[in-house]
Amino acid sequence: MIVTRFPPSPTGHLHLGGARTALFNWLYARHTKGKFILRMEDTDTARSTPEFVESILESLRWLGIDWDEGPYFQSRRFSIYREYMQKLLDSGHAYYCDCPPERLESIRKRAMASGGKPKYDGKCRDRGLKASQDTVVRFKAPLIGATVLNDAVKGNIVFDNTELDDFIIVRKDGTPTYNFVVVVDDVTMGINMILRGDDHVMNTPKQILIYKALGADLPVFAHVPMVLGHDRSRLSKRHGALSVLAYRDMGYLPEALINYLVRLGWSYGDQEIFTREELIDKFSMERLGKSPGIFNPEKLLAVNAEHMKLASDRYLAERLLPFLSGQGLTLEDGPNLESVVSTLKERSKTLSEMADAARFYFTETVAYEEAAAEKFLTAESARILRRVVQQLETSPDFGEKALEDAFRAVMEETGLKLGKIAQPVRVALTGKTASPGIFEILHVLGKARAVGRLKRAVEFIEGRSS
Repeated sequence: MIVTRFPPSPTGHLHLGGARTALFNWLYARHTKGKFILRMEDTDTARSTPEFVESILESLRWLGIDWDEGPYFQSRRFSIYREYMQKLLDSGHAYYCDCPPERLESIRKRAMASGGKPKYDGKCRDRGLKASQDTVVRFKAPLIGATVLNDAVKGNIVFDNTELDDFIIVRKDGTPTYNFVVVVDDVTMGINMILRGDDHVMNTPKQILIYKALGADLPVFAHVPMVLGHDRSRLSKRHGALSVLAYRDMGYLPEALINYLVRLGWSYGDQEIFTREELIDKFSMERLGKSPGIFNPEKLLAVNAEHMKLASDRYLAERLLPFLSGQGLTLEDGPNLESVVSTLKERSKTLSEMADAARFYFTETVAYEEAAAEKFLTAESARILRRVVQQLETSPDFGEKALEDAFRAVMEETGLKLGKIAQPVRVALTGKTASPGIFEILHVLGKARAVGRLKRAVEFIEGRSS
């Protein structure tokens, strides 16, 4: 069974690069009917906080990324790391070192001066030191040969062992280092597929050596290119890339963000828009790209607009509620929210934008845009609006077909085309010159609200001209 994992560090919010890594691992586990494990790499106690842990969990839940085990916390697993440290010491694959910082700095400076690579010279390799408050634990790296990374995305990468040094796996204060704990975690959790960003490639030979020293089977490694900004530098806020929760709060749909992030490094022919179910069904390692994905905020917005159109009215209505509340709008005694959504989903790119567009539905008194009122709420318009009111008040029902018949009657009476009638009606109902279809608006508002707004517009015109 395939077992993948996502191991974020809770030193900040979950950003797009991390979210994409989580998605790739989650999709592969779900596609293969495997297991997805969540692990918090929180050994950086100074910067890791419970608030960031909760933020990451909230981000994953919002995206719909569920986990089968965890979250595990490295800070609670130190006894396991000590056990595996002892295994490496007992087998001769690790040793204690008491070289002071001054000596290590001298080695580094000499190497830099001669154009060499700064690396530990192995002085304590065979001294047989015991543990003390001045010792670290170093891994005894091979002095000859090569370590080969068989990467599922990049192919074989060969590392010359002479380039490695005896790296520290446990510091003086007893805290283990990243390359050591990540291997112990993956071994003890049964992880057999490691899919991550290619910024981890240089860590991998050290990790492979630890696997072998522990007599553990190697997992499959797959390193995907990083997501870059438009200038091909590492993705950051200056490229418009924000945290996952920031996109939620801006009104993006989780399905859209998932769709967009997965496409930054994976493809399936020419298809651009995917449902969550399609991604699970079609995701495979073979289709992961070898080139970096370039983040494009405009493309993300376009993908979100497509998912807005595809979503059901009920789904959008549920997610629109907090955005309406944020504008101080209450739905009590207002029109049916799903009906409101149905008139706006084709025109809205985000939920925030939809909430702005829906405002006129839920306000008791519509505020007219100055230019719109100047152009369309005129003395001539008052006569048109009165005739529309007469037709609507006598209309047997308020379905869109009956509304079309009512407007057709006004057109016949006045000799005006629909546009000449619809625009003053639109401004009277919404306060704006751009809105959903006029019959849709009337139907959703209902007879009482619609007629009341038309009459108020007439009063507004008369009051201005008197």
